[in-house]
This record gives sequence, C-alpha cells and structure tokens, in this order.
Amino acid sequence: MSIIQQQAAEHLTHYVSDFICGTKLADLPQDVVGLGKKSILDGLGLALSGGASHCGALVRKHLGELNLGTGPSTVIGTRLKVAPRFAAFANGVGIHADDYDDTQLAVATDRVYGLLTHPTAPALPAALAVAEATGASGAQAMLAYHLGVEVECKISEAINPRHYQTGFHSTATCGTFAAAAAASKLMGLSEEATCRALSIAGSQSAGLRENFGTMTKPFHAGRSSESGVAAAQFAGYGWTATDRILEAPRGFFSAAGGGYDANAIAGRLGRPWTFAEPGVSIKPHPSGSLTHPGMTEMLRLIREHRIQAKDVVRVRVGTNHNMPNALIHHRPTNELQAKFSMEFCMAILLIEGRAGLNEFTDEVVLRPDVQKMIEKVDFVVDKEAEAAGYHKMTTLIDIELAGGRKISGRADFGKGSPAMPMSYNEVADKFRENAEFAKFSKARAEEVVAMVRDLESLPSISALTNALVA
Repeated sequence: MSIIQQQAAEHLTHYVSDFICGTKLADLPQDVVGLGKKSILDGLGLALSGGASHCGALVRKHLGELNLGTGPSTVIGTRLKVAPRFAAFANGVGIHADDYDDTQLAVATDRVYGLLTHPTAPALPAALAVAEATGASGAQAMLAYHLGVEVECKISEAINPRHYQTGFHSTATCGTFAAAAAASKLMGLSEEATCRALSIAGSQSAGLRENFGTMTKPFHAGRSSESGVAAAQFAGYGWTATDRILEAPRGFFSAAGGGYDANAIAGRLGRPWTFAEPGVSIKPHPSGSLTHPGMTEMLRLIREHRIQAKDVVRVRVGTNHNMPNALIHHRPTNELQAKFSMEFCMAILLIEGRAGLNEFTDEVVLRPDVQKMIEKVDFVVDKEAEAAGYHKMTTLIDIELAGGRKISGRADFGKGSPAMPMSYNEVADKFRENAEFAKFSKARAEEVVAMVRDLESLPSISALTNALVA
C-alpha cells in the first residue's frame, strides 16, 4: 500500500468525503460519462415500468396515506410531487421492482459477484430528487449520480465477502452511502458535513437477502435512496455524527462485514472509475443478474440449433456453489420468485424464445407448459464452473433432445456486460419497451432518450423530470 493509500485508509471516511466534495464533472473521462448515460436512461425506463407494477401502486398508496401534500420532486411516471426523500424512495423501488436494473462487476477474484450492488437504483433517485429540489442542471445531477455510484461500488468492493454471503443485501446497505454522496454533492455540503452525512447513512444501512423474491427486495433500494437523502438533509441541519463510520472498529465495515480490504477503496475512488473498470452490466432480461450468462447462452443455442421446446428431454445448468445461494426458487409460483429461478429462466426461453416483462408474470409462471418445462431443468453445482472463480458467473448448459441429440454451451458473462455491452441505441430500445409497458407517451419517451443523450447540456434537470410526468 502506498503512503497516499495508507493515509486514506487511516482517515477513510474523510477521504471519501474529500472525493465527493472535490470532484468536478471535468474529472470524469468521456467514456465514463457515456457509460453513465446508458445506465441513467436505463434507470428512468425502469422507474416507469416499475411504477406500473403492483409495488408501484402500493408505494403510491403509502405516499397518499402519509398526506404529504406537494413537494419539489417528481415520482416518475405520475403527477405526484413530494419531498425529495419520498421521491427517492418511490423511484428507487420502481427502478428495482422488476430486478431489471444494472449491476456492478467484481474486481478481485475472491469477491463473489453477488456481493456487489445494483448501483443505479439507490444513486439515481437520490440525485434526481435533490437536483430537482435545488434547481440543479443536468451536468450537476449527472456528476452527483456518478459520485454516488463510485462511492457505492468501491465500498461494496472493499467489504469482506461475508457481508453478502451471510445475508446482507449490498444494494440496500452500500446503496445508502451512494444516495448520501449524491445528495451531499447537490446540497453543496462541506467536507465535514458530508462526512457526517455518510455517518448518518451508515447507521441506516439495512437489508437482508432472505427477502429476495418478494416485494421487500425493491423496498431495500427505495429505502436506501431515501435514507441517504435524509442523511444529507440532517447533516445540513447540523446533526452530529462520527467522522469514522467506515473504518472504525465499531463502524460499517467491521460491523457489517467483519472487516474490509483497504486496498480496494483507499486512494482508489475514480482510479479507475468503476464504470470504466471492471464495469457495470445492463440487463436485457428482468431477472437476477446471475441468470444472464445462462440466458444469453441458451438463446444462442436455441437460435443456432433451432431447438424446439417439444424436443427437450432434459436440461442441466451448472454453476459455482454461490449462485444457488441467490437463485433460491427452484419451483417458482409467482413472477417475483421466477426472477430468482434459473429453472424458470431456462424454461421460458425454450418455450417462448424471449424473456421480457410480459413473460415475467404470475399467469405465465403458472402456465402448465411452463411448469412442466421447469421440471425438466436441473440446476446444479459444477466442478468446472467452480474452478473458473467466483468473480465470474460461469454457467454450463447441457441440453438433451429427443432422439439422443445433445447440445452444450458455456458463458462467463451475459449480454449487457462489459464483455458484451449494449449500445446506447440498444438501451434506448429497452427504455422504449419499458415505457410502452407503463403505457407512457411515445413522444415523451423520445424526448427523454434525446435529453439523456445530451444530459450535460441540459440547463435544468426539471426539463427531464417534467418529461417523465404521466
């Protein structure tokens, strides 16, 4: 560890605060700016489609019962304007509602990919809500978003793998710091106040993986975004907190993970930016990211070999032992369970040849032909996948067809990953599909696609949020 890294590690919370306060948009490489725009556009589309889900309806019911009146910040896809913290909550739930949002990749080979986060779901809602409330420009909102994502991802990379493996949901826990970072930047907090905002956020970090496959998983993302905004607001009031929440023996890293790798964060913020290396994946399917390499490979095999569902006798899907810890629903009975079911994801591709929002519904999951195909899929731990390393999502597929024909394939990463990236236009197509699913205006959707493409030139973020009103 260099002297600079050692100093950063000894005063880690202050180091993070300095980074948040001192970074300018000009410090972001242009490729990072471009990658961020794809994730921002993706997040906005997911807020629209997620708002049209049952989760979205219940969130709006909750906001109505709070009798909040009007506020400065938009609940995307509605006419509701509420206080920034509540807009962050609603939009965070919306972005994560369908488990269709982007995911961070790991750097170290001993980091379980599942440990890392969904970076946009907590960071973007906080940045949008506070930017709208403070009259910020598109450039200011975009910078705050990037700072939130970078802080969240480096914290997630640093914490011991035990954090995720024993049950914490890192999007919920690390995401709170993302939202606090974004909100603090937009509120113009001092380095000392930003330090306190991070500490207040740390005391609100919560979320357990046992709730995967239920509405509480997207609740985690919304709550982390809301908590980070509230943390920055209270810090702005002068609320007191420790200045060592990350590195202290009773701080976040120790309490939530039993320790951390200082080399993964100290002196590393923006060096390189996570968007650049190792990257962030954008999902082509609304299911857990661990299903995506297998889904990408299954689609390739179906198309290349013209596989028909009626000919499938058996499918074997092999992964390392960590993947079944997250893909826990082997016989799903509803859409939320199906998102964490490798068996369903393979089955629906074999039957329909696609897996979008229209396929992830309770009605489709319970269809007799789907349930029958699910029973033909064996999801197992495989020695070859285990040997490939836990930082990969290595998935091996073996398909047995009628007549004894066998077809096999392997994938380490899926479509949308840095290894197989989606272009801005491909993400725009996904945005349009999500907007259509939410019955959102096609003309408005095109306005949003154009605005995000040139986001740094937008004089006011309100132009974008106004375009996202129902």
